[in-house]
Amino acid sequence: MPDTGLVKGSEFLKKVQAEAKKNGVSYFWQPSHGKGSHGTVYYGSKLTIVKDLKKEIDKGLLSGMKKQLGVSF
Repeated sequence: MPDTGLVKGSEFLKKVQAEAKKNGVSYFWQPSHGKGSHGTVYYGSKLTIVKDLKKEIDKGLLSGMKKQLGVSF
């Protein structure tokens, strides 16, 4: 299967957690702070909402989430 550059919500969290560890930034995932399958990921003093851990995040949304957290991977 070709690499589309898309990641699932769970993969996004793993990448953010790895980035936080690499940069010495605090990381926290709070699945209950969101509606339904949504949750909040905190990266230092920034946060973003992750909508579903099992579904792929489309390119535009992924870009926005990374921008909100100030990460690039």
